[in-house]
Amino acid sequence: MPVRALRGAITIDADTPDEVRRRTTDLLTKLYERNELSHDDVVSILFTATVDIRSAPPAAAARTFGLVDVPLLCAQEMDVDGSLQSCIRLMLHIETDAERADLRHVFLRGATALRPELAEPGDSDLR
Repeated sequence: MPVRALRGAITIDADTPDEVRRRTTDLLTKLYERNELSHDDVVSILFTATVDIRSAPPAAAARTFGLVDVPLLCAQEMDVDGSLQSCIRLMLHIETDAERADLRHVFLRGATALRPELAEPGDSDLR
């Protein structure tokens, strides 16, 4: 079965462990819904967070989401002048027979600015 990658990102309102957990869970939930995923489909996830996110690693949220036997890695996003702040990004590797063109990447809240062409109605309004 082919391995494919899904991309996603979401912004947070405050650097607190609860907000990091909640928003990471929101992002994973949307990726799962839009791509009809199960935990068994997931090979690994690479998370990045901007330098202003220090309270908790997004991988901890993925563990509470149920990804207890999936390799997870967190890294710091490049600190580029003018880049979007308070942002958690991920690259989720899955086993799937879906064609690459049929995958639905998810960019939520302020992160819709990163890939506006992939945004769906309501993605920027998630509360």
